[in-house]
Amino acid sequence: MHFDRIIFLVTVCLSISCSVAQEKASRPNVVLIMIDDLKPNLGAYGDTVVRSPNIDQFANEAMVFNRAYANQAVCAPSRYNLLIGSRSTSTGIYNFGKEFRELIPEAVTLPQYFKKAGYHTESMGKVFHIGHGNTNDQASWTIPHYKEKVIEYVDPNSTNRQLTREEAYFENTAMYIKDSPPNHKLPRGAAWESPDVLDEAYADARVASHAIDRLRELSDDRNTPFFMAIGFARPHLPFSIPKKYWDFYDPYELPMPQYEKAPEGSPKFTRKRGHEMSQFFPVPQHQDVYDDDLKRKLIHGYYASISYMDTQFGKVIDELERLKLDENTIVVVWGDHGWHLGDHAIWTKHTNFEQANRIPLIFKVPGVTTPGTKTNQFAESVDIYPTLAKLAGLNSPGGPQPIDGIDLTPVLKDGSQQIKDHVYHAFPMGGYLGEAIRNDRYRMIRWTHMQDESKKNLYELYDYKVDPKETRNIAAEKPGIVSEMESILNQYPEAKKLP
Repeated sequence: MHFDRIIFLVTVCLSISCSVAQEKASRPNVVLIMIDDLKPNLGAYGDTVVRSPNIDQFANEAMVFNRAYANQAVCAPSRYNLLIGSRSTSTGIYNFGKEFRELIPEAVTLPQYFKKAGYHTESMGKVFHIGHGNTNDQASWTIPHYKEKVIEYVDPNSTNRQLTREEAYFENTAMYIKDSPPNHKLPRGAAWESPDVLDEAYADARVASHAIDRLRELSDDRNTPFFMAIGFARPHLPFSIPKKYWDFYDPYELPMPQYEKAPEGSPKFTRKRGHEMSQFFPVPQHQDVYDDDLKRKLIHGYYASISYMDTQFGKVIDELERLKLDENTIVVVWGDHGWHLGDHAIWTKHTNFEQANRIPLIFKVPGVTTPGTKTNQFAESVDIYPTLAKLAGLNSPGGPQPIDGIDLTPVLKDGSQQIKDHVYHAFPMGGYLGEAIRNDRYRMIRWTHMQDESKKNLYELYDYKVDPKETRNIAAEKPGIVSEMESILNQYPEAKKLP
């Protein structure tokens, strides 16, 4: 009897172990592809000029969100929005140099949540924003992060062989070292270069190669699901890419900015000028509107950079399919925010306007998404965390940080579903915090002074049905619409002020 009982217990234990192993093996892998500064200038979003065949083909096998928005249009906070599931207005992190663990030490990041559930987690390229005083989050990953460059040059004429301002920022050097010269004293690097070199001369191709190597190794263990975050740097400045991608485009066929003024009636402090763009030569440092040659060159560089990144993207997706990992792997493509290409005489991001906040978001979920579908459902970066948890069969995440997003799974199953009718995003400028509600027709922005409560709130309202280029702030003309949308805004928790 005693022996029989031992056999019974061993059998039960083996059965439980097998059951756990089978449960792990049946869980889907996750590949999260994060692309820096990519607005929806893709064929999949209707751009007829860009050459993005690989992302477009992927989109044909997936679901495209036509109305996806960043929660804040700047790199580090936007990535925190996705990776910890909290809006900037919930954490108070609106800028660089503030680590989320300083404010919420026990926060559980998206990859960390999967890691706790038995996933192998790893990252490569630009995932968390490393630079400007921010670092990687080691607790998120099973193995060390594979870091690559964001600011990168091959041609010595681009830097005169000196450390440039933006390189110093992204390497956390110079201004963060005692007795180093202040950042503004360092030389500017080139805004673009196009040497005739192999793809691997720049970081995105090396990131793709590393991702392929890791996928091959991970494919040998089908019993442990993995969560892989891959960060591509282009089309972030500088537009440093091989010449062949520049040659894809005739610069005189590229779309030029059509409205280069601030919106009529908009607060003056919202009229962003210079900033990041002026850190690069030959961009003038004190000039609102650039000459046509410079505008065309910058737009050319942006489009060519998309094509370079798209090629590296394609290599990763091809390998995923070759290894037959795609049959049980969720793939999400996300741009961290949009980008101004001269509209309103603005370049880069850092605004509450449409061009800075609308992003590409594409989900491919085996057995869930229907190939070639599009949805007009609104989505925000913070929605990705709870959605991926649900798709992987994990419990709904509960923090301890605020989990501000909602599960988009019903939409992934049926793109006609509507589970929310607006998005919420924010950006601080000129001592004010601008909180925005964007619905089907309007965007309303309420600007609240962050230090002086005696200052009145300022408002912007744009009607995208009649004014898609945001040429006029009509808040004063439509107080009823402003009031309606402000009542929606007031349903959100009070935004945290800058520390």
